[in-house]
Amino acid sequence: MIKLYNSGAYLVNGTDIVEDNADAAAALGSRMGSVPSKKEAAEHTMAYSILKEHNTSGSMEKLKIKFDKLTSHDITFVGIIQTARASGLDKFPVPYVLTNCHNSLCAVGGTINEDDHMFGLSCAKKYGGIYVPPHQAVIHQFAREMLAGCGRMILGSDSHTRYGALGTMAMGEGGPELVKQLLSQTYDINMPGVVGVYLTGAPVKGVGPQDIALAIIGAVFANGYVNNKVMEFVGPGVANLSADFRIGVDVMTTETTCLSSIWETDEVIREFYEIHGRTEEYKELKPGAVAYYDGMIYVDLSQIRPMIAMPFHPSNTYTIEELNANLMDILEDVEKRAKVSLDGAVDYTLKNKVHNGKLYVDQGIIAGCAGGGFENICDAADILKGKFIGSDEFALSIYPASTPIYMELAKNGRLADLIQSGAVVKTAFCGPCFGAGDTPANNAFSIRHSTRNFPNREGSKLQNGQIASVALMDARSIAATAANKGYLTAATDIDANFSKPKYFFDKSIYENRVFDSKGVADPSVEIKFGPNIKDWPAMCALPENMILKVVSEIHDPVTTTDELIPSGETSSYRSNPLGLAEFTLSRKDPAYVGLAKEVQTAQKAIEAGRCPEEAFPELKPVLRAVNGKYPDVDKTNLGVGSTIFAVKPGDGSAREQAASCQKVLGGWANIANSYATKRYRSNLMNWGMLPFLIKEGGLPFANKDYLFIPGIRRAVEDKVSELEAYVVKDGALQPFTLMLDEMTDDERQIILDGCLINYNRVK
Repeated sequence: MIKLYNSGAYLVNGTDIVEDNADAAAALGSRMGSVPSKKEAAEHTMAYSILKEHNTSGSMEKLKIKFDKLTSHDITFVGIIQTARASGLDKFPVPYVLTNCHNSLCAVGGTINEDDHMFGLSCAKKYGGIYVPPHQAVIHQFAREMLAGCGRMILGSDSHTRYGALGTMAMGEGGPELVKQLLSQTYDINMPGVVGVYLTGAPVKGVGPQDIALAIIGAVFANGYVNNKVMEFVGPGVANLSADFRIGVDVMTTETTCLSSIWETDEVIREFYEIHGRTEEYKELKPGAVAYYDGMIYVDLSQIRPMIAMPFHPSNTYTIEELNANLMDILEDVEKRAKVSLDGAVDYTLKNKVHNGKLYVDQGIIAGCAGGGFENICDAADILKGKFIGSDEFALSIYPASTPIYMELAKNGRLADLIQSGAVVKTAFCGPCFGAGDTPANNAFSIRHSTRNFPNREGSKLQNGQIASVALMDARSIAATAANKGYLTAATDIDANFSKPKYFFDKSIYENRVFDSKGVADPSVEIKFGPNIKDWPAMCALPENMILKVVSEIHDPVTTTDELIPSGETSSYRSNPLGLAEFTLSRKDPAYVGLAKEVQTAQKAIEAGRCPEEAFPELKPVLRAVNGKYPDVDKTNLGVGSTIFAVKPGDGSAREQAASCQKVLGGWANIANSYATKRYRSNLMNWGMLPFLIKEGGLPFANKDYLFIPGIRRAVEDKVSELEAYVVKDGALQPFTLMLDEMTDDERQIILDGCLINYNRVK
């Protein structure tokens, strides 16, 4: 059972919830004798204490955070380091780990993936970092094993940077935020709200961490209950969960759109650090005697049953029992969602997966930072021991999250049990999570203990007429389904003996293979550049006035970063800004790139000192209409670019390329009713793009319309929150209102300078 409180709540002595209502003072007085103010009680959360310790601003309302450590993987670290180099980087000021878990197959694109790896190794040597070779560990498992520490803060360039279960406040952001840390700048945010997640009871046999996570996501995603807030896990139920179980719930908090997470720590977590040879990183964390939360999520763990998140979002959740009982109705609903997500580009149904009233799946995957943990795989092995997945279409792949986990599975015999069942056990790799490994067949249905199930994220290409889909499930129910040769089965419906073997961590695996500079930079090292590694193109400062052409209009309720820049097949081009930009919106709006490039010719003409209409004659009537009211606007004070409208863009990945690819193609802005995540809005600003807002309702413009925004530079300088813009149509200017939400002074200056690189060069 999950209950969301309608208001804030106090937590007394870590066990009693007092709702923030008219009776709160009396209830607190009866328990405590004295009643703290709400402000005082809010300062007793774990999140507040950690943020205060890392804040450099002197104000707990406007935070300037410096992180203890940074981590990136091989589809983000090249761009980050290239940006930092262009901005004056001479050494890594804090420990920076470069893992290689996304482009580790080196299966496409010739040498370009391994070229990126060699770039990373040479940079770790030159600037004083840590380099984890391919197949050794996925980014987040290495961080759990080797970086996390109670009370620490870690920033990662991957949205699932979540180590709260280990007492570490971690955040996933776009690359430019890591660039700022590498340049000894700060992460600037308003003090976030903190929402308590009160756990009570204990999970029943067969229920795993993904089941708890999906139940929470289903309860809070659509209503934005924790959007851009910190989730703080408290309550007596925490003690009933193993470290691996807590980690499995914690990593999925990203899918709620929260900012970060933190958990109480106890002897279970102390033992985790002891197992990994880092006992000094443990300390007890718990809220104060009376802590105030901006919201409270009450979770009775004993009431949660095996869950499934049906396509095409982790919040599209049901219990497996509910799905099997209402099969055709739920599959009909999935088809309706597909019409929105897929824009009717292909025929889609899962009803043909139903045989004799039972739903059969084609593939199972247990992988990555969410599924590849030791306990998940051992429980799956116990379910499959002595059983066989069969010799028909159904296939099962398992990816341990690190080589130390793989080694222990081999030593304790679980690896042999899995292989004997017909499962394929592979190396540490994130590919199945973002579409670069185990891509299903066309029209196939995959169940996965991974992080996301967005459209085409499993690797199929809609533009080629391909469609496959993913449902998220826990490893235990995936194993139960595999034991039944593909018939969707909840782990609670089978009899299994979970042996819970003890985990032994062999640190020599990393000592023998991972390069660790110990923080010592070697300036004499030459960086290794492959031919695909390109510098960022030059970007100009924000002009005084701006003409924008709307080159894409998206009315889906939410637009993911996968739709803005696809995952999977694009990953090999992440080191080549111009090459990657060719894929922008390729799944959602294939016409976008061509339209954006046409408009960009006008801006390039301005930068060359020519009149924009000479390069792009389509602008002639637009400029004529603008000059009718603003006669002084000309090539000396005008910028021309493109923009997109989306209702709520930016859900999902932290990848900065969702914004930078638009900028590389001449994008100057996004226009939205709201932004799905803080990290996407930050990515826009760090790449010099304006995060415009427009009120919900009928749009005053349509795709391919031109917009004129006079005095945009002055508006940003003067911190204007509303500005008048115009739709240029039929020779006339039709006014409408755009809004700009709060920005820090540095964010405004970054936009004025044109991007973070320019900002740092000027600075």
